[in-house]
Amino acid sequence: MIDSMLNEVPGRPNQRSRTRKDLLEAASRLMKQGRRITVEDVAEEALVSRSTAYRYFPSIESLLVEAPIDGAVPDPEDLFSGMSSDDPVERLERVDAALYEMISANEPALRLMLSHTIPRDVTGEHGRGVPPRQNRRTALIEAALAPSRDQFRPAALKSLTKALALVIGTEAMVVFKDVLQIDDAEARKVRRWAIRAMVDAAKRPESRD
Repeated sequence: MIDSMLNEVPGRPNQRSRTRKDLLEAASRLMKQGRRITVEDVAEEALVSRSTAYRYFPSIESLLVEAPIDGAVPDPEDLFSGMSSDDPVERLERVDAALYEMISANEPALRLMLSHTIPRDVTGEHGRGVPPRQNRRTALIEAALAPSRDQFRPAALKSLTKALALVIGTEAMVVFKDVLQIDDAEARKVRRWAIRAMVDAAKRPESRD
């Protein structure tokens, strides 16, 4: 079994995210076998130490909730396959629509996932440097913006990518439903308004319409 202590070394966020992803994929494979599994089983399947697995997922429940969600998120390459448009707003709207569909189909599980991750951040239970969540939306946002990168200054593109993560995803759904109490149609209009406004604000002056 490979000891993954190196994943806890500061400055290796991509590798830590990859380890977390490996654990989720291992759990998904074991779940498909239809048997009861433990964190130890998942650690062995993912080829990491048991202590490493517990730093990422302190309970089997947290793994079992998130593993199916991880598999439901569209792959960036698949999402944009056959799309000829390079327009960043159109491509981001495709991301928003795909994630909205995934969130709608998995809302109870996503809310349960949030209930597992938020208390861990507050109490500090989390291992140092270990990501409490799998950042799935950023890869989709980056893929949407990739063809139009030249329309943005590097710093603006980086800020735009992060800002878009605030309005595309599960947390936005919770705000629209629970805080603002607006229906899905209005929420979609607000998200698309925000996407367009952010893109326009981030563009180089010469690239704006």
